[in-house]
Amino acid sequence: MQDTDTRTVQSPSKTAELDPILDAFGFKVDLVSAAMVTGRLLVTDRYCQPFKGMHGGLSALIAESLASIGAHMASNFQRVAGIQLSVNNFLNATAGDVVFARATPVHAGKTIQVWEVHLWRIKGESSMEEEALLASSRVTILSNMPVPENSKNADIALRKYAKL
Repeated sequence: MQDTDTRTVQSPSKTAELDPILDAFGFKVDLVSAAMVTGRLLVTDRYCQPFKGMHGGLSALIAESLASIGAHMASNFQRVAGIQLSVNNFLNATAGDVVFARATPVHAGKTIQVWEVHLWRIKGESSMEEEALLASSRVTILSNMPVPENSKNADIALRKYAKL
């Protein structure tokens, strides 16, 4: 007797394909281009410190991830690596808040790129109305490195969702 599995296999989300770590935190990537990468996160208690504010390390993770996605595109899909990250956290987000993140290039050179990432609290998951600046980051990225053989397909998901 043949075993037939009728369960539907759900395809991974855009965020899961682009950055599995961001996806694990519930972050949703919205826009992907070499000029801007955006996304949002609904903050839950799981992402907060004991004092109920969103953990600053999550701000750093979001900043480096979005800047790296944009830098990968801006370098014509060459390998990139973050070499410096600076994060200033101004205000807390708490459980129930929606955080919107936007990464834009300050300098997109052939070898070095610098990206600025801002995180805002917004008025709801579908809103773009910025309520308060939560954090500002600067990410320096080494770019235009050769892609190793074991990572030759690293650009497939990015090309799929990119606004070229």
